[in-house]
Amino acid sequence: MANYIPILVFVLVAIGFLIVSLMAARIFRHGGKGGTNADPYECGNEADSLAHDHRFSIRYYLIAVLFVIFDVETIFLFPWAVMFDRLALFGFIEMMVFLAILVVGYVYVWNRGALDWA
Repeated sequence: MANYIPILVFVLVAIGFLIVSLMAARIFRHGGKGGTNADPYECGNEADSLAHDHRFSIRYYLIAVLFVIFDVETIFLFPWAVMFDRLALFGFIEMMVFLAILVVGYVYVWNRGALDWA
């Protein structure tokens, strides 16, 4: 039972921090409710048109997915680099196969013109 006391203290501190933060936000927030404050994506300017009047190009979503893919690549590279000594030749070959697959995908996307920004 004594082993769980630090966990209980941590949970109580986390809940206390949450309650204090929410109370401070409620006390110190700006109370004015203007017409512009109720608009989505408030920037102080009147909206020229409705958001659903414009269609986004599929290229936008493709670039977002590519960013996520190459971001995940770096997440896989970090633990490999940390454990490089223990993985030896097998780990090196395995990572080279992984990187080769990513490079093939990158070249494919590049040839398709998905990375043309204009």
